[in-house]
Amino acid sequence: MIGDCTQFTPDVSRPNDHDQPMIIDPLSDIVEYRCTANLNLYDSADCQALATQAAARRHLRVSHRDLNPCLDCKAIQVQLCEDDYPGWLARTDVDQIECATTPYQPQPISLAEIQSKLSAVIDFTYEKMNTPNYYLWGGTVGPNYDCSGLMQAAFASQGIWLPRDAYQQEAFTQKIDLDKTQLMLSCLHIGDLIFFGTPTKATHVGLYLGEGRYIHSSSPEKGRNGIEIDVISDQGDRVAQGYYRQLRGAGRVVSSYQSVA
Repeated sequence: MIGDCTQFTPDVSRPNDHDQPMIIDPLSDIVEYRCTANLNLYDSADCQALATQAAARRHLRVSHRDLNPCLDCKAIQVQLCEDDYPGWLARTDVDQIECATTPYQPQPISLAEIQSKLSAVIDFTYEKMNTPNYYLWGGTVGPNYDCSGLMQAAFASQGIWLPRDAYQQEAFTQKIDLDKTQLMLSCLHIGDLIFFGTPTKATHVGLYLGEGRYIHSSSPEKGRNGIEIDVISDQGDRVAQGYYRQLRGAGRVVSSYQSVA
């Protein structure tokens, strides 16, 4: 079966200039769509818990096996193209996607280019910190972010894509070992990612600013309910000490994520 955007029209009363199918694989029924607005994606078909968000103009893959009968279901399963992240799109939001006229093509970016953009990445996080915000699990489009969503959005603002979740970002970056018993921050560069969590998995991430400081979006339960700056130290308030105890290491962004789908 060949995927065809013309097999499904979210709103037949509205003309669509983007009605040409974009086939991912001529032997499959996977078709690529483009978001026309910021969208919520959920972690299951009941659309109760936010998994992530997709900013307008992001691309996603949909199977017509899921899309065609969507009038009889609450959500359809999709996969974002830029980071291969899966989620469920509410049926009520299907009219906010349109057929992609050109496929998403990940753009390679050199290490030198990445390094030249780090100051702008940091500026993005400061701008978002200075905008009223609160911590939102699954948030990536602002003004409310979760920890890894803020990191992904900051780098994506400069054309650098990271995987979605903190543990995925840790695996993607170039590892930097930190010895908590003799914490030597000289190995860190401004723009590195700092990872926190359990001994087996990263569950939180921040962006290193230099002089032991990092910016992050933290939850009301463990942090500051939004974007703030903290210090890598066993001194300080409850939040700073709590994250210091969970410090796992750091990672350097040396490439932009390339979709494997």
